[in-house]
Amino acid sequence: MCALSRETRPVAELIRFAVSPDGAVVPDTDAKAEGRGVWITLGERMVAEAVKKKAFARSLKAEVNVPSDLAVLTRQRLEERLLSALSMARKAGQLVTGAMKVKSAIEAGEALALFNATDGAADGKAKLVGAIKGRDLSLKEAGFSPDPVPHFELLDSDQLGLALGIENVIHAALTKGGAAQAAVKRAEMLASYIAN
Repeated sequence: MCALSRETRPVAELIRFAVSPDGAVVPDTDAKAEGRGVWITLGERMVAEAVKKKAFARSLKAEVNVPSDLAVLTRQRLEERLLSALSMARKAGQLVTGAMKVKSAIEAGEALALFNATDGAADGKAKLVGAIKGRDLSLKEAGFSPDPVPHFELLDSDQLGLALGIENVIHAALTKGGAAQAAVKRAEMLASYIAN
């Protein structure tokens, strides 16, 4: 249940916060920290509102230290977790970079998700999104139901490059595998957090 709205939601639509040993409320993005936690609807505005309305202390029935910028800290933690997951996918050979390799992965049906840097050129992004639409259309015309290939623009080229150990990463695609699937889930969580 969301401690702010008091609505019951699926876990995928919530984010957990835990209390650190020094009494500070911190994001528990993997929902694995020990002790009592507080669940808030997954969204930057919702977390900011929970801070403003003192939902954490009320839910925990205790005095806790809630950083005024908890919503920003939570976004940073979600970004860090995504970057770590992308790095793991690359090490597992489940991520390709560069417009041509990404387009080839999309056309071959190997791409699980497309990542475009937020600071990338609009025409380059549009071409790769178009490749996804073209592939989907071809499959539908052939009588197949294509698996969706989500498109994310969550990180800039510096963030992507740092995580992947490559300079100037504008386009990347996750390919099939467990590490890539974990990265898609983290991207979906960050995307939902930013959108709400």
